[in-house]
Amino acid sequence: MSPSPSPTALIAEDEPLLAAALKADLAKLWPELQVLAVVGDGASAVTQTLQHLPDILFFDIRMPGMSGLDAAAELADEWNTHATGGKPFPALVFVTAYDQYAMAAFEAQAMDYLLKPVQANRLQKTISKLQLALANHSQPALNFEATLGQLRGLLATGTQAPPAALPRLKVIQASVGTSIRMVPIEDIVYFEAADKYVRVLTADHEYLIRTPLKELLPQLDTHAFWQIHRGTVVNAASIDTITRDEAGKLSLSLRGRADKLPVSRLYAHLFKAM
Repeated sequence: MSPSPSPTALIAEDEPLLAAALKADLAKLWPELQVLAVVGDGASAVTQTLQHLPDILFFDIRMPGMSGLDAAAELADEWNTHATGGKPFPALVFVTAYDQYAMAAFEAQAMDYLLKPVQANRLQKTISKLQLALANHSQPALNFEATLGQLRGLLATGTQAPPAALPRLKVIQASVGTSIRMVPIEDIVYFEAADKYVRVLTADHEYLIRTPLKELLPQLDTHAFWQIHRGTVVNAASIDTITRDEAGKLSLSLRGRADKLPVSRLYAHLFKAM
């Protein structure tokens, strides 16, 4: 009987000293663990994870460009179509310097986390959890669905203090040349994040606004506007059909526009036949 392979990990941390310290602490507390790569940004974390297929991910929340949460969400999308050979989705540990509001969000979602600066006794508890999780990977599909649910919860609650209640948007004010166009919210087919702007698309027009999508979301009626991707929110009344390709990916066809919009694995649960 061949021995079990050593567990593997990837560290994504944009502060080199903290990354080196975490790697050194893991070497002391869990000598069997092989750290396959250390990267400093979210995009590299996604690329290197898909290349190395580690068992465990240690992701810093705040990294240049793509956050640790967004990197994990992108991996969840890619994992189902990537040639992983049936390997389970990695166990996730987030490393954060956030305050008590973030801690409450992580605790509520049962997602393990390490608070900076990482303490050896807390890391040892995390290692024990990870060893147990790896031993229980006999049902990878269930583990993956649980991870999707946890990521959805973290992305929805965020890792900041809960905002004060905001009034529902009735109109979007969009600059058009030297004028401001008042776009009724019910006329909007979907919103899409695009670099420093958000595209606001109606059946006949497209506008650009500077308000980030994450600031718009708390002001939208979630029964009327559904988030289907990290950067896309759709007017549910404008959805015509949902199709699934050979790889299992969903996409939407819309009333009033020819666009086809991809649906993230994180939000595929919204579309179940009644």
